[in-house]
Amino acid sequence: MLSFRITTFGSEFYIQDNNPKHASKLCKDYLQHLKVEGFIKVTEWPLQSPNPNSIKLLWEVLDREKTPYHFVPTDIVYLQDQKKMSDILIVGNIIHCIGVYQVQLIENGYVLVKEGKITEVGSSSDLKVEGLIDTHIHAPQYPNVGLGYDKTLLDWLLTYTYPTEARYSDLDYSRTVYNALVRKTLAYGTTTACYFGSLFRESTLVLTDAITEHGQRAFVGKINMIRLAPDDYIETREESIAETDQFITDVRSRKNALVMPIITPRFALSVDTEFMRQLSVIARERDVHIQSHISENKDEIQSVHEQYHTDYATAYDKGDMLTNKTIMAHAVFLEDSELELLEKRGTSLSHCPASNTLLKSGLCDIRRIQKYNINIGLGTDVSGGASPSIINAMRSAITTSIHVSMRQENYLPLTYEDVFYLATLGGAKALSLADKIGNFQVGKEFDALVVDMKAANSSADYFDNCTPMELLQKFVFLGDDRNVRTVFVDGKQVKPEI
Repeated sequence: MLSFRITTFGSEFYIQDNNPKHASKLCKDYLQHLKVEGFIKVTEWPLQSPNPNSIKLLWEVLDREKTPYHFVPTDIVYLQDQKKMSDILIVGNIIHCIGVYQVQLIENGYVLVKEGKITEVGSSSDLKVEGLIDTHIHAPQYPNVGLGYDKTLLDWLLTYTYPTEARYSDLDYSRTVYNALVRKTLAYGTTTACYFGSLFRESTLVLTDAITEHGQRAFVGKINMIRLAPDDYIETREESIAETDQFITDVRSRKNALVMPIITPRFALSVDTEFMRQLSVIARERDVHIQSHISENKDEIQSVHEQYHTDYATAYDKGDMLTNKTIMAHAVFLEDSELELLEKRGTSLSHCPASNTLLKSGLCDIRRIQKYNINIGLGTDVSGGASPSIINAMRSAITTSIHVSMRQENYLPLTYEDVFYLATLGGAKALSLADKIGNFQVGKEFDALVVDMKAANSSADYFDNCTPMELLQKFVFLGDDRNVRTVFVDGKQVKPEI
């Protein structure tokens, strides 16, 4: 007797039959009766005694009959305590970016994934979108979200940020916070994050392990601070270089291709030119990305000028920090000459509109930066930003752009399509990952969300039928973690956990 459990997003039922062909007909008839669309799983039941051959036999019959659900062999096989999903089929309205600020809709589409890679995309009503990318987030600052917004950047760092980050010498505290943050960002649909860690190598490795445990894709950096920092939160030059080099070795020893080290000088004021050159040698010799901050706050910019006797971008350039694998956050007040330098070096930018506003730094004009050949992603900048949701960051990017438009004639603010690009393919390009993620092109790794704007008790009430692009608008303007029903990273389902 063959026994199967059929699981869809909306229902679950069981089939028992000796004849796979008859079993497939029962399955197909019942799905048609339920008017099921979406992701469909088939496993043998009970799970305690799986027989992959019988599952395969059922799938072969379904595939030969060319059912309207585009069934393919999924072979969800349970091996001891490990759950492995080899093939996935996503069916519905597919939205992704195919170029710079170009959003493509595939109505009633499907994406076929084998061994974590997209192998086929076509037309086939949930919303399936590419995974969201947070290009700038400070993991140790998560406990401070919602605090300190009566201050500006430099005062906020001294009053809130440095004292909190100094606590991360405590590995138990680190573990508690980091696991909570990674779970929260995944819940909001952040499949890739570029994290600042703390000054402490062991604590930042705890962050690395939390990311691995929950299945997220990420860059992780142990920060460098050798000057202008509290006595209990500072390193010597020699310690910082040695710990950075060891951190890279430690992260790579985990052998998780989804989690990558990134060199992370906090900002130009916390280092000096010679130290940056030492970091750049490590970056070059060990093929590591670089992240930091640039031109966030006017007082900060003045201090950089006093220390380096030049503009912000040139200060980094003299330290060999501007590469085609570097991403700099904020960029609120960059001069044209600085943007030209970033363009020449291939350096990317992370737009952090929420923190730019809450810390009263300024309004970054993304339309101006778009005139240069510079890749731009979107960042939450927790805890300068008050939310770990990149969905909220999309909304903040739109409102910031609208505010900029109010003081300029003939100015076109960013649209929901523009910010969706920044949160997906734009972020992938900014992190030099566009060959792997960012959209649903064949051959890329499968990072995706299933979005349900009809989710119960969410921030959106759904009254009338909407087109897929209207659903995307609602998601950008109203969506939250309740609307992100399912999350996949590298072809593996990470929300809800299997």
